[in-house]
Amino acid sequence: MWTYITKRILWMIPTFFAISLIIFLILNLAPGKPGGTLASGAEGQEASGSSRESYRVFKSQFNLDKPVLFNTRYALSDEQVEKCLNNYANESGKVPMKEVIKSQELLEDYGQYSIPSLIRILKKSEGNQKFRAVVLETLLQNAQRYPINAYAEHLDEKTKQINNEIDSENEKIRTFACAKDASPQEQEKAAKKWYAWYKEHEDRFKYSFGQKIGIFFTDTRFFKYWASLIRFDFGVSHIDKKPVMGKILSKLQYSLCLSVPAVIFAYIISVPLGVFSAVKQNSKFDRICAVILFMLYSLPSFFVATILLYFFSQGGDFLKIFPTGGFQSPSVDSLTTWEKTKDIIWHIILPLICMTYGSFASLSRYARTGMLDVIRSDYVRTARAKGLSEFVVVVKHAMRNGMIPIITLLGTLLPVIIGGSVIIEYIFGIPGMGQLSITSIYNRDYNMIMGIQLISAILVLIGILISDLLYALVDPRISFK
Repeated sequence: MWTYITKRILWMIPTFFAISLIIFLILNLAPGKPGGTLASGAEGQEASGSSRESYRVFKSQFNLDKPVLFNTRYALSDEQVEKCLNNYANESGKVPMKEVIKSQELLEDYGQYSIPSLIRILKKSEGNQKFRAVVLETLLQNAQRYPINAYAEHLDEKTKQINNEIDSENEKIRTFACAKDASPQEQEKAAKKWYAWYKEHEDRFKYSFGQKIGIFFTDTRFFKYWASLIRFDFGVSHIDKKPVMGKILSKLQYSLCLSVPAVIFAYIISVPLGVFSAVKQNSKFDRICAVILFMLYSLPSFFVATILLYFFSQGGDFLKIFPTGGFQSPSVDSLTTWEKTKDIIWHIILPLICMTYGSFASLSRYARTGMLDVIRSDYVRTARAKGLSEFVVVVKHAMRNGMIPIITLLGTLLPVIIGGSVIIEYIFGIPGMGQLSITSIYNRDYNMIMGIQLISAILVLIGILISDLLYALVDPRISFK
């Protein structure tokens, strides 16, 4: 068995890699972009200078200015860069604003790779004042580098030294700034500074074959993300710059308090109902049970939640028993541990009902179907013929094999447990994983969405492995050899 488990765990690694790649591509190739409030001008109108600069820094900090999978920017041609510069300058005034903004973003994303082309274009742009101003502006923004691990809490001395050198060079580069309406003489003065700077750092922009291979595979969004993932670092949120894992763990307690009891109660109630319905197939109990369970299954959770709040919450008009929402009372800090536990139970009873009742129909039908498949088997008849009681026949002999469909469902339970319920958490004001997921999607917080999805993927893989192992417990015929 241990050999089987080891092989399955090893197979999880490429599977997880493929899942992360698919999720990453879907997120990064979907319409829209994170940091939309910073790039207010990127959706159809030109952004202010400070807004644009904030968005450019934001993209660089989260590697959003890099290609998704493969990077060939080391082979940028002067023609590619010059085309973007011409569109961005828009000297004729005929280039659509959408194209101007697109070219501006491309120039920003080219970053350091565009420096050699920009220097060459700068040299041959003398006499074209407006175009030269755009070249100088692009050089100023692309030549500046960003500190390493800007949001890391602790940096080693070598990294701190490199960051200090980067800051010093950036300060020097900022002195090369030239106003858009500067005279040709001022532009030429700034250009000479750039020529001297480039001559000093020219080797930085010459890439060997090995470096090009490295850039092609490693200077990409996916590689940068996976390089952090290998260190169990899911990055920081695009919204508040807090670690993704810390935010997930802070919300997980709320979802676990709802999901774990909901799953336990659903199984405790549904499985016996399904088994008894199979034993009493086509009886009145079986039919009435089926009708009631499917009626419950057809009721939307938001409708039931609203009804429960109306009739049983303190904000309703009838039995004011339970709180209207929230996870704890405002005065919870002054309570003892036992009182805090009772307070939490008091708050989650209504949402727990909403998260449980919908599972009764599906789980009980699975249990019923599994039992019907085995209850007329030869070994069950043999057990009855031996004089065993019906309870022993059903529970010990039939129920074990009849539970295989239920065990299969266990593979999907772990991600459901941490996933939370968006609708229920929203209605009852519980700040769990469901609310965190939907908020991250609305804000296009890629790191947070990736973190949640990848943790769910890991739990699915673990759940499937646990299901396979449980098969051997309920069915002795299954072997892992």
